[in-house]
Amino acid sequence: MASHTPRAVSPISMVRVARPSTVDLITAELRKAIFTGALPVGSPIGEVEMSSQLGVSRSPLRESTQRLVQEGLLTASPGRGMRVSVIGPEHVADVYDARLAIESQAVRLIVKSGAAAVTDALERAYDELVTVSEGTDARAIGDADIEFHRVLVDSAGSRRLSHYMATLAIETRIASLSDPNGYTVRRSVSETYRELLDAIAAGDVSAAFLALERQFAEAVARLTGEDENVETVETPADEEPPAIGPIEFAEEV
Repeated sequence: MASHTPRAVSPISMVRVARPSTVDLITAELRKAIFTGALPVGSPIGEVEMSSQLGVSRSPLRESTQRLVQEGLLTASPGRGMRVSVIGPEHVADVYDARLAIESQAVRLIVKSGAAAVTDALERAYDELVTVSEGTDARAIGDADIEFHRVLVDSAGSRRLSHYMATLAIETRIASLSDPNGYTVRRSVSETYRELLDAIAAGDVSAAFLALERQFAEAVARLTGEDENVETVETPADEEPPAIGPIEFAEEV
């Protein structure tokens, strides 16, 4: 009777899914807190208090804050410690110049790869902006506006452009939150949004760039006080900011 030698069975190759590190989670939570105003512009970052609020140790918190200093979202001053950055009127144009560079390149990539694939997502983001702009919730309007531009950049399919845009989106919010009169957004939707979408659909990069350029010029004029004729929606300066809660860590499986 013939004997059979069992074949060696190779173990199944499993790819371990990378989990966000504690530092990654803290950094994301701090970014969110700055964006929502839970950490007000100019407010100090006390290591003891913040680590207690987030339920983390001071070492990863310190590493996270250093990341945000490098991104420009926090400012470290000798003798004053760490604070949430303030973006005054004199720096607003610079933020929007950077956004114009990122978003116009995103438009070029979108048109090059075929705009039809992303038109629906951009139209949905635009419709949401139009809908919330009919109300009086300044934060909702501001969120929808920034989300439209995030969708625009993400649609280009460039990880680096999306990364830079994520930081610029928070800087844009900081610039608005830095207004001593409170968070203010434009009530009506600029016609440049429709012009931008139509230009992208037509594959006209030059027209899309001009629409973005004019849209950002309008935003800079409003945020710097040069244009006081635009109807706005305000969130009072003394409105209670959202609370910062402890970070929830995923359980090991």
